[in-house]
Amino acid sequence: MERNYIMKMVCETACSKEAEIRQAAFECLVSIASTYYEVLEHYIQTLFELTSNAVKGDEESVSLQAIEFWSSICDEEIDRQEYDSPASGDSSPPHSSFIEKALPHLVQMLLETLLKQEEDQDHDDDVWNISMAGGTCLGLVARTVGDHVVPLVMPFVEKNISSPDWRCREAATYAFGSILEGPTIDKLAPMVAAGLEFLLNATKDQNNHVRDTTAWTLSRIFEFLHSPDSGFSVISPENLPRIVSVLLESIKDVPNVAEKVCGAIYNLAQGYEDSGASSSLLSPYLTEIITHLLAAAERTDGAESKLRGAAYETLNEVVRCSNLSEASSIIAHLLPAIMKKLAETMDLPIISTDDREKQAEVQASLCGVLQVIIQKLSGREDTKPIIMQSADDIMRLFLRVFGCHSSSVHEEAMLAIGALAYATGAEFVKYMPELFKYLQMGLQNFEEYQVCSITVGVLGDICRALDEKILPFCDQIMGLLIQNLQSGALHRSVKPPIFSCFGDIALAIGAHFERYVAPAVQIMQGAAQVCAQMDTLDEELMDYANQLRRSIFEAYSGILQGFKDTKAELMMPYAQHLLQFVELVSKDPLRDESVTKAAVAAMGDLADVVGENTKQLFQNFTFFGEFLNECLESEDEDLKVTARWTQGMIARLMHPS
Repeated sequence: MERNYIMKMVCETACSKEAEIRQAAFECLVSIASTYYEVLEHYIQTLFELTSNAVKGDEESVSLQAIEFWSSICDEEIDRQEYDSPASGDSSPPHSSFIEKALPHLVQMLLETLLKQEEDQDHDDDVWNISMAGGTCLGLVARTVGDHVVPLVMPFVEKNISSPDWRCREAATYAFGSILEGPTIDKLAPMVAAGLEFLLNATKDQNNHVRDTTAWTLSRIFEFLHSPDSGFSVISPENLPRIVSVLLESIKDVPNVAEKVCGAIYNLAQGYEDSGASSSLLSPYLTEIITHLLAAAERTDGAESKLRGAAYETLNEVVRCSNLSEASSIIAHLLPAIMKKLAETMDLPIISTDDREKQAEVQASLCGVLQVIIQKLSGREDTKPIIMQSADDIMRLFLRVFGCHSSSVHEEAMLAIGALAYATGAEFVKYMPELFKYLQMGLQNFEEYQVCSITVGVLGDICRALDEKILPFCDQIMGLLIQNLQSGALHRSVKPPIFSCFGDIALAIGAHFERYVAPAVQIMQGAAQVCAQMDTLDEELMDYANQLRRSIFEAYSGILQGFKDTKAELMMPYAQHLLQFVELVSKDPLRDESVTKAAVAAMGDLADVVGENTKQLFQNFTFFGEFLNECLESEDEDLKVTARWTQGMIARLMHPS
């Protein structure tokens, strides 16, 4: 009764004379859609009529909320369709198929919204109007009902795609692009194959909006219907030259269109990743693609629409997904070109805050490109020397970037340094005296905690590269890391990477970790206790708890492996706590697979490293047999392998031959 009364009042308020009140009523309905989906069946007919009337004839602020109501229903139904947990025995939540039942009327309503574009909508990132909301909702409808949406949308596309009115052409293209995720490839492939040439021609449409939406739709086609490694792609050796030619012509278009073209090139390159022989199909065009992307990034009209960022991101993906055996010389030539561009940014005249921001943005992008190039070329022994020869010059550039004191650049340069450490290995030690002050600054940067977090991660990379050569810096590093963990001012998301870093340091310096083991494990034990007391109903908190638990186990594993064959007995005082912590985690149904894997590995490391001394402990802790058996039944192959190894380590301990 109360529910009926509340719904009656909200629905009546949605018809108020005041637009603000109507908007507030529909905002209530949006919340109700996601929070009380199960009880909507009784009201859905009324709600469809209310929302339909609002979308067709109300003020924009009210119409937007009415469309949002159906987007929320879609989100809810998509979640329920994806929710399938036979292993846990959970039954799927109720699914009322509201979208499917309302489909013909809902699609018709949404298609009509697509014709309500604004003249300047493509030039302002903050614009959100009826047309965009309708297209977004149509995309969610396609994901909810799949193939059923196609026959309802295609007549609209066919009727309007060649219309003399730009609004009709744009709406038809937008509708087509919106339904490319959800329906099956079998359903989409014929119409995409038939429409591809038309879309390529439409990149020359006289109207900017149509060209913008056409480039976006091509990007979606390459995202969802171009994966040669899975056996299907709308792109063939026959049409690829035409596609590349059109994209490279269109990237010269106005900035908002060029930005969407970057997205299309990004997805085109990504589709060829891991596709064996097919990846070489793009190799003949790499030089031309890279040249055009660099030109797009240099455009002076590009800042407004984020074209520069899009061009560099796409360049990264093109390099990352390239076939290295064919592209190594092209990437080797790109390296000095990017280094030269980065050096030039140091001399940019800085007069205003805008100048400083632009310098930081360009430097961050170029450091990002260098990171990808370093990772790509150091991935194979025959191309790694290219990086080794330039390493000193690259490092000098990164150190100069740190001198600019910009947090975003700091992050990108740090990540690139991590890649360089991996590439150069033990030789990286020569850069440590000068780099170390910046690592310290990064670790102490609580305010921009992402910088601190990335610095911790890169420190792990450096430890893996240097092994014992990191030792001279360890007192200061461990001091800072322990201070960070004890600080209430540091964002909690940085703390799990710090525990993982303990493991990296211990593995690198082996027996020398003895001096840090007591304070390190003491803090690990404290953090384990915090995990045990966390509110399991808070989803965000549980995600954090999982990260924290995994990182504590990783720290234990690193320390144990570091002491193997040298100082294993040092871990005996902490063995009981470790097993208690594993037992506690094993009883938690909300732990994720990565936590389980880390817990099982740490238990195996304990048996392997400390050995005979832990026999009595394992006899006292009987939980592990059942826990390992559960892991052996998992569908995760890595977890099964780890569980088998741990089982073997404990069996060797309990029943020595």
